[in-house]
Amino acid sequence: MTASSPADQLTATRDGRFAIRLSLAVGFLMLIGKCGAWWLTGSSAILSDAMESVIHVLAVGFAAFSFYLSVRPPDEQYLFGYERIAFLSAGFEGGLIVIAALAIIVTAIEKWLSGLELSHLGSGTLVVVGASLINLALGWYLVRLGRRTKSIIIEANGHHVLTDSWTSFGVVIGLCLVLITGWKPFDPICAIVSALNILWSGGNLMRRSVTGLLDYADPAVGHELRARLDEACSQMGVQYHGVRFRHTGNRILVNVHLLFPYLTPLGEAHAAATKIEDAIREVSAVPVEMETHLESIEDHGEPGHPCHYTGLPK
Repeated sequence: MTASSPADQLTATRDGRFAIRLSLAVGFLMLIGKCGAWWLTGSSAILSDAMESVIHVLAVGFAAFSFYLSVRPPDEQYLFGYERIAFLSAGFEGGLIVIAALAIIVTAIEKWLSGLELSHLGSGTLVVVGASLINLALGWYLVRLGRRTKSIIIEANGHHVLTDSWTSFGVVIGLCLVLITGWKPFDPICAIVSALNILWSGGNLMRRSVTGLLDYADPAVGHELRARLDEACSQMGVQYHGVRFRHTGNRILVNVHLLFPYLTPLGEAHAAATKIEDAIREVSAVPVEMETHLESIEDHGEPGHPCHYTGLPK
Protein backbone atom coordinates (compact mmCIF):
# COMPACT_ATOMS: atom_id res chain seq x y z
CA MET A 1 0.00 0.00 0.00
CA THR A 2 1.16 3.49 -0.71
CA ALA A 3 0.86 6.69 1.24
CA SER A 4 -1.62 9.35 0.32
CA SER A 5 0.28 12.63 0.05
CA PRO A 6 -1.27 16.09 -0.46
CA ALA A 7 -0.09 15.93 -4.10
CA ASP A 8 -1.89 12.59 -4.52
CA GLN A 9 -5.05 14.02 -3.00
CA LEU A 10 -4.88 17.05 -5.31
CA THR A 11 -4.49 14.76 -8.33
CA ALA A 12 -7.40 12.62 -7.14
CA THR A 13 -9.60 15.73 -6.77
CA ARG A 14 -8.70 16.92 -10.26
CA ASP A 15 -9.35 13.48 -11.75
CA GLY A 16 -12.65 13.27 -9.89
CA ARG A 17 -13.88 16.60 -11.24
CA PHE A 18 -12.98 15.56 -14.78
CA ALA A 19 -14.77 12.22 -14.32
CA ILE A 20 -17.95 13.88 -13.05
CA ARG A 21 -18.01 16.32 -15.99
CA LEU A 22 -17.39 13.47 -18.44
CA SER A 23 -20.16 11.37 -16.91
CA LEU A 24 -22.63 14.24 -17.09
CA ALA A 25 -21.80 15.03 -20.74
CA VAL A 26 -22.05 11.38 -21.79
CA GLY A 27 -25.30 11.01 -19.84
CA PHE A 28 -26.93 13.82 -21.80
CA LEU A 29 -25.78 12.34 -25.11
CA MET A 30 -27.08 8.89 -24.15
CA LEU A 31 -30.42 10.34 -23.13
CA ILE A 32 -30.85 12.12 -26.45
CA GLY A 33 -29.86 9.03 -28.42
CA LYS A 34 -32.15 6.64 -26.52
CA CYS A 35 -35.13 8.99 -26.68
CA GLY A 36 -34.61 9.16 -30.43
CA ALA A 37 -34.44 5.37 -30.66
CA TRP A 38 -37.65 5.03 -28.62
CA TRP A 39 -39.45 7.58 -30.83
CA LEU A 40 -38.31 5.61 -33.87
CA THR A 41 -39.28 2.13 -32.65
CA GLY A 42 -41.96 2.47 -29.96
CA SER A 43 -40.14 -0.23 -27.97
CA SER A 44 -41.01 -0.44 -24.28
CA ALA A 45 -37.54 -1.90 -23.63
CA ILE A 46 -35.88 1.12 -25.22
CA LEU A 47 -38.28 3.40 -23.32
CA SER A 48 -37.20 1.73 -20.08
CA ASP A 49 -33.57 2.29 -21.05
CA ALA A 50 -34.28 5.97 -21.80
CA MET A 51 -36.04 6.39 -18.44
CA GLU A 52 -33.00 4.96 -16.69
CA SER A 53 -30.89 7.55 -18.52
CA VAL A 54 -33.14 10.35 -17.23
CA ILE A 55 -32.51 9.11 -13.71
CA HIS A 56 -28.81 8.84 -14.48
CA VAL A 57 -28.56 12.50 -15.54
CA LEU A 58 -30.36 13.62 -12.36
CA ALA A 59 -28.13 11.41 -10.22
CA VAL A 60 -24.93 12.65 -11.84
CA GLY A 61 -26.04 16.23 -11.28
CA PHE A 62 -26.45 15.55 -7.56
CA ALA A 63 -23.18 13.59 -7.53
CA ALA A 64 -21.38 16.57 -9.07
CA PHE A 65 -22.73 18.86 -6.35
CA SER A 66 -21.79 16.33 -3.67
CA PHE A 67 -18.27 15.86 -5.00
CA TYR A 68 -17.53 19.59 -5.09
CA LEU A 69 -18.90 19.93 -1.57
CA SER A 70 -17.01 16.90 -0.23
CA VAL A 71 -13.59 18.31 -1.10
CA ARG A 72 -14.20 21.62 0.68
CA PRO A 73 -12.01 22.09 3.76
CA PRO A 74 -13.51 22.23 7.28
CA ASP A 75 -14.84 25.59 8.46
CA GLU A 76 -16.29 27.10 11.64
CA GLN A 77 -19.69 25.49 11.09
CA TYR A 78 -18.52 22.07 9.86
CA LEU A 79 -15.40 21.33 11.86
CA PHE A 80 -14.92 17.86 10.36
CA GLY A 81 -15.53 18.97 6.78
CA TYR A 82 -18.21 17.99 4.28
CA GLU A 83 -16.97 14.53 3.31
CA ARG A 84 -19.95 12.56 4.64
CA ILE A 85 -22.10 14.06 1.88
CA ALA A 86 -20.61 11.17 -0.14
CA PHE A 87 -22.83 8.64 1.66
CA LEU A 88 -25.90 10.82 1.15
CA SER A 89 -25.04 11.09 -2.55
CA ALA A 90 -24.73 7.30 -2.88
CA GLY A 91 -28.07 6.84 -1.13
CA PHE A 92 -29.76 9.46 -3.33
CA GLU A 93 -28.41 7.81 -6.47
CA GLY A 94 -29.45 4.38 -5.24
CA GLY A 95 -32.94 5.66 -4.47
CA LEU A 96 -33.29 7.13 -7.96
CA ILE A 97 -32.16 3.82 -9.47
CA VAL A 98 -34.82 1.96 -7.47
CA ILE A 99 -37.51 4.42 -8.61
CA ALA A 100 -36.37 4.01 -12.23
CA ALA A 101 -36.52 0.22 -11.95
CA LEU A 102 -40.08 0.28 -10.57
CA ALA A 103 -41.16 2.74 -13.28
CA ILE A 104 -39.64 0.50 -15.97
CA ILE A 105 -41.54 -2.54 -14.69
CA VAL A 106 -44.87 -0.67 -14.55
CA THR A 107 -44.40 0.84 -18.01
CA ALA A 108 -43.41 -2.49 -19.59
CA ILE A 109 -46.45 -4.26 -18.12
CA GLU A 110 -48.82 -1.47 -19.22
CA LYS A 111 -47.50 -1.53 -22.79
CA TRP A 112 -47.70 -5.33 -22.85
CA LEU A 113 -51.33 -5.31 -21.74
CA SER A 114 -52.37 -2.46 -24.03
CA GLY A 115 -50.82 -4.01 -27.15
CA LEU A 116 -47.31 -3.86 -28.59
CA GLU A 117 -46.55 -1.82 -31.69
CA LEU A 118 -42.94 -1.93 -32.87
CA SER A 119 -41.18 -0.55 -35.93
CA HIS A 120 -37.66 0.18 -37.27
CA LEU A 121 -36.20 -2.22 -34.73
CA GLY A 122 -32.95 -2.63 -36.66
CA SER A 123 -32.05 1.06 -36.48
CA GLY A 124 -33.13 1.35 -32.87
CA THR A 125 -31.05 -1.68 -31.91
CA LEU A 126 -27.91 -0.17 -33.45
CA VAL A 127 -28.40 3.02 -31.42
CA VAL A 128 -28.78 1.07 -28.19
CA VAL A 129 -25.73 -1.10 -28.98
CA GLY A 130 -23.62 2.05 -29.43
CA ALA A 131 -24.92 3.49 -26.16
CA SER A 132 -24.19 0.23 -24.35
CA LEU A 133 -20.55 0.14 -25.45
CA ILE A 134 -19.95 3.78 -24.54
CA ASN A 135 -21.50 3.35 -21.10
CA LEU A 136 -19.56 0.14 -20.51
CA ALA A 137 -16.26 1.92 -21.12
CA LEU A 138 -17.28 4.96 -19.05
CA GLY A 139 -18.58 2.89 -16.13
CA TRP A 140 -15.42 0.77 -16.02
CA TYR A 141 -13.33 3.95 -15.93
CA LEU A 142 -15.40 5.55 -13.16
CA VAL A 143 -15.41 2.46 -10.92
CA ARG A 144 -11.64 2.04 -11.25
CA LEU A 145 -11.06 5.74 -10.58
CA GLY A 146 -13.44 5.73 -7.59
CA ARG A 147 -11.68 2.75 -6.03
CA ARG A 148 -8.23 4.18 -6.69
CA THR A 149 -9.11 7.56 -5.17
CA LYS A 150 -11.36 6.01 -2.46
CA SER A 151 -14.26 8.21 -3.61
CA ILE A 152 -17.62 6.56 -2.95
CA ILE A 153 -19.30 9.31 -5.03
CA ILE A 154 -17.38 8.46 -8.20
CA GLU A 155 -17.55 4.71 -7.60
CA ALA A 156 -21.33 4.88 -7.07
CA ASN A 157 -21.69 6.89 -10.25
CA GLY A 158 -19.58 4.29 -12.08
CA HIS A 159 -21.81 1.47 -10.86
CA HIS A 160 -24.84 3.44 -12.03
CA VAL A 161 -23.30 3.85 -15.49
CA LEU A 162 -22.51 0.13 -15.62
CA THR A 163 -26.11 -0.58 -14.61
CA ASP A 164 -27.24 1.60 -17.50
CA SER A 165 -24.96 -0.41 -19.77
CA TRP A 166 -26.31 -3.80 -18.60
CA THR A 167 -29.83 -2.46 -19.06
CA SER A 168 -29.01 -1.46 -22.62
CA PHE A 169 -27.52 -4.88 -23.35
CA GLY A 170 -30.70 -6.46 -22.01
CA VAL A 171 -32.71 -4.25 -24.33
CA VAL A 172 -30.53 -5.31 -27.27
CA ILE A 173 -31.12 -8.99 -26.44
CA GLY A 174 -34.87 -8.40 -26.31
CA LEU A 175 -34.93 -6.55 -29.62
CA CYS A 176 -32.79 -9.20 -31.30
CA LEU A 177 -35.15 -11.93 -30.07
CA VAL A 178 -38.11 -10.00 -31.48
CA LEU A 179 -36.31 -9.59 -34.81
CA ILE A 180 -35.41 -13.28 -34.94
CA THR A 181 -38.67 -14.84 -33.70
CA GLY A 182 -41.22 -12.14 -34.43
CA TRP A 183 -42.68 -12.62 -30.92
CA LYS A 184 -43.18 -9.08 -29.58
CA PRO A 185 -43.56 -9.93 -25.85
CA PHE A 186 -39.81 -10.54 -25.75
CA ASP A 187 -39.51 -6.73 -25.69
CA PRO A 188 -41.34 -6.05 -22.38
CA ILE A 189 -40.00 -9.27 -20.82
CA CYS A 190 -36.39 -8.14 -21.34
CA ALA A 191 -37.31 -4.69 -20.04
CA ILE A 192 -38.62 -6.25 -16.80
CA VAL A 193 -35.56 -8.49 -16.41
CA SER A 194 -33.28 -5.48 -16.89
CA ALA A 195 -35.31 -3.53 -14.33
CA LEU A 196 -34.82 -6.27 -11.73
CA ASN A 197 -31.06 -6.01 -12.24
CA ILE A 198 -31.30 -2.24 -11.81
CA LEU A 199 -33.34 -2.73 -8.63
CA TRP A 200 -30.61 -4.90 -7.10
CA SER A 201 -27.90 -2.35 -7.97
CA GLY A 202 -29.87 0.54 -6.49
CA GLY A 203 -30.60 -1.38 -3.31
CA ASN A 204 -26.90 -2.13 -2.89
CA LEU A 205 -26.01 1.56 -3.19
CA MET A 206 -28.64 2.46 -0.61
CA ARG A 207 -27.25 -0.19 1.76
CA ARG A 208 -23.74 1.29 1.43
CA SER A 209 -25.15 4.73 2.11
CA VAL A 210 -26.92 3.62 5.29
CA THR A 211 -23.91 1.70 6.65
CA GLY A 212 -21.66 4.68 5.94
CA LEU A 213 -23.93 7.15 7.71
CA LEU A 214 -24.18 4.78 10.69
CA ASP A 215 -20.36 4.58 10.91
CA TYR A 216 -20.19 0.89 10.04
CA ALA A 217 -16.80 -0.56 11.04
CA ASP A 218 -15.54 -2.53 8.05
CA PRO A 219 -13.87 -5.72 9.42
CA ALA A 220 -11.22 -5.65 6.68
CA VAL A 221 -10.21 -2.10 7.62
CA GLY A 222 -10.32 -3.04 11.30
CA HIS A 223 -8.00 -6.02 10.86
CA GLU A 224 -5.50 -3.97 8.86
CA LEU A 225 -5.60 -1.13 11.38
CA ARG A 226 -5.08 -3.57 14.26
CA ALA A 227 -2.09 -5.17 12.51
CA ARG A 228 -0.49 -1.79 11.86
CA LEU A 229 -1.07 -0.65 15.43
CA ASP A 230 0.33 -3.90 16.82
CA GLU A 231 3.48 -3.47 14.75
CA ALA A 232 3.98 0.25 15.49
CA CYS A 233 3.23 -0.04 19.22
CA SER A 234 5.47 -3.09 19.56
CA GLN A 235 8.38 -1.17 18.08
CA MET A 236 7.78 1.72 20.51
CA GLY A 237 7.17 -0.54 23.52
CA VAL A 238 3.68 0.91 23.99
CA GLN A 239 0.35 -0.77 24.72
CA TYR A 240 -3.04 0.47 23.51
CA HIS A 241 -6.76 -0.06 23.85
CA GLY A 242 -10.10 1.60 23.01
CA VAL A 243 -9.63 1.68 19.24
CA ARG A 244 -12.46 3.24 17.28
CA PHE A 245 -12.60 4.30 13.66
CA ARG A 246 -15.03 5.50 11.03
CA HIS A 247 -14.92 6.27 7.34
CA THR A 248 -15.94 9.81 6.38
CA GLY A 249 -16.04 9.19 2.63
CA ASN A 250 -12.54 10.44 1.79
CA ARG A 251 -10.55 9.47 4.90
CA ILE A 252 -10.58 7.34 8.04
CA LEU A 253 -10.78 8.92 11.50
CA VAL A 254 -9.17 6.81 14.23
CA ASN A 255 -9.29 7.18 18.03
CA VAL A 256 -6.95 5.12 20.20
CA HIS A 257 -5.76 5.19 23.84
CA LEU A 258 -2.01 4.68 24.36
CA LEU A 259 -0.71 3.35 27.68
CA PHE A 260 2.59 4.59 29.20
CA PRO A 261 4.27 4.08 32.59
CA TYR A 262 3.14 6.70 35.10
CA LEU A 263 6.56 8.40 35.32
CA THR A 264 7.02 8.74 31.54
CA PRO A 265 7.69 12.43 30.73
CA LEU A 266 4.83 14.03 28.80
CA GLY A 267 7.15 15.13 26.01
CA GLU A 268 8.50 11.61 25.57
CA ALA A 269 5.01 10.09 25.51
CA HIS A 270 3.81 12.68 23.04
CA ALA A 271 6.80 12.02 20.76
CA ALA A 272 6.08 8.28 20.82
CA ALA A 273 2.41 8.91 20.03
CA THR A 274 3.40 11.12 17.09
CA LYS A 275 5.67 8.39 15.69
CA ILE A 276 2.86 5.85 15.95
CA GLU A 277 0.46 8.21 14.16
CA ASP A 278 3.00 8.80 11.40
CA ALA A 279 3.58 5.05 11.02
CA ILE A 280 -0.15 4.45 10.52
CA ARG A 281 -0.47 7.29 7.99
CA GLU A 282 2.49 6.08 5.97
CA VAL A 283 1.10 2.61 5.33
CA SER A 284 -2.51 3.50 4.58
CA ALA A 285 -3.83 3.89 1.05
CA VAL A 286 -6.67 5.99 2.50
CA PRO A 287 -5.84 9.24 4.31
CA VAL A 288 -5.89 8.53 8.06
CA GLU A 289 -6.38 11.10 10.78
CA MET A 290 -5.51 9.69 14.20
CA GLU A 291 -6.35 11.12 17.61
CA THR A 292 -4.43 9.53 20.49
CA HIS A 293 -5.31 9.74 24.17
CA LEU A 294 -2.40 9.20 26.58
CA GLU A 295 -3.02 7.20 29.78
CA SER A 296 -0.85 5.75 32.52
CA ILE A 297 -0.76 1.98 32.48
CA GLU A 298 -0.91 1.89 36.31
CA ASP A 299 -4.22 3.80 36.42
CA HIS A 300 -5.54 1.74 33.58
CA GLY A 301 -5.52 -1.36 35.76
CA GLU A 302 -7.57 0.22 38.56
CA PRO A 303 -11.25 -0.66 39.12
CA GLY A 304 -13.53 1.18 36.73
CA HIS A 305 -11.05 1.01 33.86
CA PRO A 306 -11.60 -1.52 31.05
CA CYS A 307 -9.14 -4.41 30.87
CA HIS A 308 -6.31 -3.95 28.41
CA TYR A 309 -6.29 -5.83 25.17
CA THR A 310 -4.35 -5.35 21.94
CA GLY A 311 -6.87 -5.11 19.19
CA LEU A 312 -10.29 -3.82 18.28
CA PRO A 313 -13.35 -4.20 20.49
CA LYS A 314 -15.39 -7.29 19.67
